[in-house]
Amino acid sequence: MSILKELRRFFVQNHGNSIKFWECPSQYNWLLHKVVDKETKLFKPLPQYLCKSSWDFSKKSKYNEILSPWKMTFQALDLKGQQFLDLYNEDNNPLEPLYARGGAWLKYFGHSNSLCARAMRAITNHAPIGEYRLRFFPREDFSCLCGNCPIETRCHIMHECRRYNEYWNPRRDTIGHFVLFLEFNSRAFAFESATT
Repeated sequence: MSILKELRRFFVQNHGNSIKFWECPSQYNWLLHKVVDKETKLFKPLPQYLCKSSWDFSKKSKYNEILSPWKMTFQALDLKGQQFLDLYNEDNNPLEPLYARGGAWLKYFGHSNSLCARAMRAITNHAPIGEYRLRFFPREDFSCLCGNCPIETRCHIMHECRRYNEYWNPRRDTIGHFVLFLEFNSRAFAFESATT
């Protein structure tokens, strides 16, 4: 921003002012090129406004302004609801919303639309399972097809159900294990028509 101000001032002072750019590859060993190269390597600029020193820093600051209140509201007021599945990263820290590199979630299952849809259904517990149907259709049968659970719940599917035992690791609260469970059990949290 300060560079633009200086350029504007330079051009406004005299309408005849101009800037010329010369292409001078370093292989030509032009004397002035060596001088400029040496001077620029010695020059250590101190930014006047740290928050405006780089585009990345400015972008990060803006996103943090948006994400911080959202995180506090999401966690403190428990607006995520009781049905939301808490997942952790490889360091056992809770996954939090991020703006960079596809966020904290999408990089794990964004390569597959069906995997992403099943993951979102499982995370929000809005899946075609008995526990969900019970909330809306209490007169229907909501038991698990395995015959061992009177209510087909997300927890039962992920940890106990014999129909979904293709993945051996009992730990399913980290995002990596959760995604592996979904990949090995393609029918988990899928609509019946999607699996046939």
